[in-house]
Amino acid sequence: MNITILGCHSATPTASAHPTAQVLEMKGHLFLIDCGEGTQMQLRRYKVKFSRIKHIFISHLHGDHFFGLPGLISTFLLLGREAELHIYGPKGIKEAILLLLKLGKAYTNYPLYFHELESTSSEIIFEDDKLSVETIPLKHRVYTNGFLFKEKSDDRKLDVEAARKANVDLSYYNKIKQGFDVENKDGKLIPNKEITFDPPPPKSYAYCSDTAYNPEMVPQIDGASVLYHESTFLEEHYHLCDKTKHSTSKEAATIAKKAHVGTLILGHYSGRYRNLEKFKTEAQEIFQNVELAEDGKMFSF
Repeated sequence: MNITILGCHSATPTASAHPTAQVLEMKGHLFLIDCGEGTQMQLRRYKVKFSRIKHIFISHLHGDHFFGLPGLISTFLLLGREAELHIYGPKGIKEAILLLLKLGKAYTNYPLYFHELESTSSEIIFEDDKLSVETIPLKHRVYTNGFLFKEKSDDRKLDVEAARKANVDLSYYNKIKQGFDVENKDGKLIPNKEITFDPPPPKSYAYCSDTAYNPEMVPQIDGASVLYHESTFLEEHYHLCDKTKHSTSKEAATIAKKAHVGTLILGHYSGRYRNLEKFKTEAQEIFQNVELAEDGKMFSF
């Protein structure tokens, strides 16, 4: 599981601070999560093979989270894309994007599918045999979702040496990997656990963009391998949270602690701060395993 931060700053972009966008590589998929202004330039800068992107998840319809999407869709058109593209986002995103394409007479020559969201309860919005993606309802000034990406368990790993010693025929090896007990060449039933290794535990990534402090999400993200949580403000500006429906780094850390996550990544910093290390320092007063998102930074788990 790899996460590439394309942008992690709030509101107004600058030459050195890009708005929210990131790429998640998981189980062979390359997911784009949010698409702030300049995202396609960041994809090129950090050499992300964005032709592999087939699913884009937009948390909400504030410009710093989706203004880069029309340009990216148009670039795919210019590059002769043929693969289908799926976009998941709040109701209204289809109208917004298609209006721009219509006015510019830039209709796509590839299949473009919109999956508009309006439920205030969590729902699974994508699933295959390797993973699932479900919404995390958030509390912001407009309808907003986070996203929980969850791997499914792999097949058990065959212990070839143990299977040989147990006199199991080769023809049963695939069945063993699927978790079945099998008979050996002598007709004896061999328990699966005696000839396999446990697969690595499935990983999960909880992405929580703009939101006020929201402990209601804790049961859903409990035990997540990694939590990305917005931390727009330091504690000295806590009074701004209620008005803007954003969180402090301490509030993000409190969610991480309550949810027993493995790692907390902070991001969506207000432009008023120059020293981002203060975000980490404040968060670590509550939760120790904290990382800071930075434009271009890659995390591997």
